[in-house]
Amino acid sequence: MSSENITLNHNKYNLDEQGRPIPPSETELQLIPKNGGELWNRLVFEGSPYLLQHAANPVDWYPWGEEAFQRAKELNKPIFLSIGYTTCHWCHVMEHESFENDEVAGLMNDAFVCIKVDREERPDIDNVYMEVTQMMNNRGGWPMTVWLTPDRQPFYGGTYFPPRDGMRGQKVGFLTLLTRLQEIYHKDPDRVAEVAKNLTQRVETAVVPKASEDGPTAVVLKNAAESFTKIFDTQFGGFGQAPKFPRSVTLEFLLRYSRRVGDQKVQDMVVKTLETMAAGGMYDQVGGGFHRYSTDRKWLVPHFEKMLYDNALLTVAYLEGYQASGREDFARVAREILDYLDREMRAPGGGFYSATDADSEGEEGKFFVWTLAELEALLDPQQTGLIQHHYGVTAKGNFGGTNILAVSQPLSVLASAQGLGLEQMREQLQTARRIIYQTRQKRIPPHTDTKVLVSWNGLAISAFARGAHILGVPTYAERARTL
Repeated sequence: MSSENITLNHNKYNLDEQGRPIPPSETELQLIPKNGGELWNRLVFEGSPYLLQHAANPVDWYPWGEEAFQRAKELNKPIFLSIGYTTCHWCHVMEHESFENDEVAGLMNDAFVCIKVDREERPDIDNVYMEVTQMMNNRGGWPMTVWLTPDRQPFYGGTYFPPRDGMRGQKVGFLTLLTRLQEIYHKDPDRVAEVAKNLTQRVETAVVPKASEDGPTAVVLKNAAESFTKIFDTQFGGFGQAPKFPRSVTLEFLLRYSRRVGDQKVQDMVVKTLETMAAGGMYDQVGGGFHRYSTDRKWLVPHFEKMLYDNALLTVAYLEGYQASGREDFARVAREILDYLDREMRAPGGGFYSATDADSEGEEGKFFVWTLAELEALLDPQQTGLIQHHYGVTAKGNFGGTNILAVSQPLSVLASAQGLGLEQMREQLQTARRIIYQTRQKRIPPHTDTKVLVSWNGLAISAFARGAHILGVPTYAERARTL
């Protein structure tokens, strides 16, 4: 596509040596949602898949840079900063509800200078404004939504906002919030300046670590372990209530602490968590690998995106869990994660892709879920019965009339009930899973974020190298060497 075919909302962003706009490549254009093929914003000239997803929005988006902040100063407008990533489900929801809505976009364009940031491309920006969001809300997440002065100082922030008051249980909607913040910025600038100054000072203190020549003391380690013990979910594992994240670094710390002080109860917390996470729907029971996090306490219903860094870190957690407990099922999970990464996330030119989306065909999780009728048509009666009982599949389902596969009955129980050996039952399950996986591969897959990030690939290299050493699989070491 030539530059003549692209009608921009705004002035051109990237220019060649002759001052002409540099058009997106055909590959890049395929990533951009179509709106008639005539209207694009500045993000059309960006390389990030996430930014390209927003290149057809009616929002007057700028990428992060001096142009946006200079424009805000010239117009005396606050900055609207939106940070997310390409495989984020709620980022898609807010885009569809608000950023693709002409009424909302019109207010955004009139009242603010709007900036989009890919948090995976700019973790430095993400880290700073995540501190703000957590300070103001006691929680964070994506999409991250922050309002700034033209000098980049934050004065308000949050995460996802529904477009209108009362939607999704939120009293104040995005349109109302935009209007109020615009009014406050212009009618009470002293208040905005004071809030921005205080927040900036708090963030500067929080993000600059205090220098120390010593490591944490025994008291600090003990207090940290006790704090996790207090919020441990004794029934389902993990820490706190829903939503639950796979806190791999926490699990590794607790394993080391339990070994250091000889506290079996702490190790038991880790084992329980590893066991229940791997049995739940947050783990892809068919293809291996973990989804982003669980929306419920039981690890059943995930947000279905898969992140490279989560899976690399969780591989190490399961490897160390295997070393500490000797549980072969933890070794199996580690192998399945590594095999999944090698099979589905490896980039042709080397390294691993960043993530896969939660949504496919416009629906979250559609690629991963099954109806009982689909499985009955796919498998023979014996295989169907095994899948039904092992993964709790029903005609009603557990996710909008479909089934997220999650372990309902252990194989050992099913084997005993049928008078079979456990290994024989495992072989039957593997056969059924293979058929399901092969059929799933024929579905329309979720979008893959093809960025190859050095830091996340470093985690993957470590996971493969440690997998080779602990599991005795030389091919994992070779994969680590050739990334």
